[in-house]
Amino acid sequence: MPAPLTRVDTTPQPPAAADAVVIGGGIVGVFAAYYLARRGLKVALVEKGLIGAEQSSRNWGWCRQQNRDARELPMSTKSLDLWERFATETGEDTGFRRCGLLYLSNSDEELSGWARWRDFARSVGVTTHMLGGAEATERGGATGAAWKGGVFSPTDGTADPANAAPAVARAIVKLGGTVHQSCAARGVEIEGGRLSGVVTEHGTIRTKIAILAGGAWASSFCRHLGIRFPQASIRSSILSVSPGASNLPDALHTSAVSVTRRGDGGYTLAISGRGRVDPTAQQLRFAPQFLPMFARRWRSLAPGGLEGIRSGHESLARWRLDSKTPMEHMRVLDPAVDEATIRLTHSRALQLLPALRNTEINAAWAGYIDSTPDGVPGIGEISTLPGFILAAGFSGHGFGIGPGAGHLIADIATGEEPIVDPRPYHPSRFAASAWGKVADF
Repeated sequence: MPAPLTRVDTTPQPPAAADAVVIGGGIVGVFAAYYLARRGLKVALVEKGLIGAEQSSRNWGWCRQQNRDARELPMSTKSLDLWERFATETGEDTGFRRCGLLYLSNSDEELSGWARWRDFARSVGVTTHMLGGAEATERGGATGAAWKGGVFSPTDGTADPANAAPAVARAIVKLGGTVHQSCAARGVEIEGGRLSGVVTEHGTIRTKIAILAGGAWASSFCRHLGIRFPQASIRSSILSVSPGASNLPDALHTSAVSVTRRGDGGYTLAISGRGRVDPTAQQLRFAPQFLPMFARRWRSLAPGGLEGIRSGHESLARWRLDSKTPMEHMRVLDPAVDEATIRLTHSRALQLLPALRNTEINAAWAGYIDSTPDGVPGIGEISTLPGFILAAGFSGHGFGIGPGAGHLIADIATGEEPIVDPRPYHPSRFAASAWGKVADF
């Protein structure tokens, strides 16, 4: 059974012209379109499949500052405020709440790392609480185990992956924007050296601004435009269980397994960082740039299979603008679940939290987490194609920072004061090596 997702009603037929076109209906794309529409721009969002159907509905739902890399922390902090403000502004419910995130550990090395992050976070005004053994054991009472220590981040929280992107899409329409599902972007048109239109399967939209928030598809789309964007995807498998467990933390992380309360009272279960590497032509092309990342993360990764080739999102193919593209052949990335990971995750969760034995597995799914060589997203206008803004490579962090990323993208597109310093995110940095620059968390 795939990841749960709320459906929204839209029309596939796009307008003839728009002030800005957003390509991709994941959480980053919808928030970018939302903040552009709030500024009075006529915005059109085109999505090849369904709003939020790929990684935006397949993640844990965590919206956190805790353990963020220094480059992402400012955006994380802004995003938490924007998650709250969105509900007030629109009346739409993304399921966001500041429930706090609990981390427990019996590893001195892990605890020391969290303490170092706490010291850094204090310097930028972020509150996080280190827990001693007694307090960690008390807060983790549902585990029935003793813990050496932990962290509690009270201002962090969760949102509902099944409902968040659809809720923002509805808000775009309320503001006068348009949203188009089953409407794949095939390419762009250029006049006088700058972008002048976006070509979709249902016609061309005249525009001077296009934002590519294409998730795992972004690199292949960029290659079609002659833009080099190093990107690689990891196949991650997680599951959910039915309601039935009580007195569990809303959001708990341990090295063995992480558990998150869902909106329906059930729980999402996952092993942090664990994934399969499905070899593709694109991965081989960018392999040298990803060596620093692999050197840091290889213990969590295992060889995959042919899912990446079957899905087509990391192809080196080029396509005609008047015929079907890979995005139309694979409307929604829905790769095969790694059954071994699902069994291990469920087993670890039952061992960690005995109350989960009162629940049943009701869904399991996989998704592709798209990463950059340094684990930090690429956001910025491409100098060789004025008017074309890239926003991709969110490296498993995109859901939580979606509102801040969307706001920053709208700032770049309209020339307004950026909500955070955009320089750490600019794609031009990928021309240099990532050694010594891979995100810590």
